[in-house]
Amino acid sequence: MFILKQLRRKKNISQTDLAKEIGVSLRTIQLYEKREANIPIKNLNKIAAFFDLSIAELYLYEVNEDELMYSKKRAFSRYGNIFYPLEYGKFLIMAPLLAVEQQKEFVTNGANKDGLKDTFQIGFIVDFIEDGAYLAFEVSGDSMNDGTLEAIPNKTIVLGLLVDANEMDAVLNKIAIVVCRDRIICKRITGYNAKKKTICCESLNKSPEYSNFEVQISDIIEVYHIIKKQMTA
Repeated sequence: MFILKQLRRKKNISQTDLAKEIGVSLRTIQLYEKREANIPIKNLNKIAAFFDLSIAELYLYEVNEDELMYSKKRAFSRYGNIFYPLEYGKFLIMAPLLAVEQQKEFVTNGANKDGLKDTFQIGFIVDFIEDGAYLAFEVSGDSMNDGTLEAIPNKTIVLGLLVDANEMDAVLNKIAIVVCRDRIICKRITGYNAKKKTICCESLNKSPEYSNFEVQISDIIEVYHIIKKQMTA
């Protein structure tokens, strides 16, 4: 983030000082400031806390640094998400992030969103807003990592848009987050078996341990179409 340099100067600290505070190397801070390395969520949290900012405020600073100034339109909320209108027709979406450690409790509670009100929020810049609730998920494992541009490696953060139960065709042949009654999975939905009442889930990684499988429709709580992704490492 280019804004790190400006924040450091205002606080009158060096790259070395910031590196010590965050617990990374000097080289890592240099890469962050040049935008030559992605910032893991845990380090983004430490950076925000050090400068007494929220993650959302860091995003706002960075957007303004890129001269994508906010329009006169005010931010608004919908379905538990906050939307910041930008110039050029873009929007910054702030969505609750469901980390791997939170996912078991989330499915146990039947995907109850009330427990996410105070959770960490993460931002994604999009070209337009679709109607529906957005939720960010941390993906666990490398079943969707085939080394291509479509890959979703372990620890990737994805932004999902909730799909209406009557519009499952919207995720057919697409990668989606499937919230089941016992787990959350990230797979490509390749088909629907009307006789068995199942959806077919496919891994991008073709290693033997990542075999394809079917999930009973009755075991599915929610499905999210993946809109964007952020690599965190």
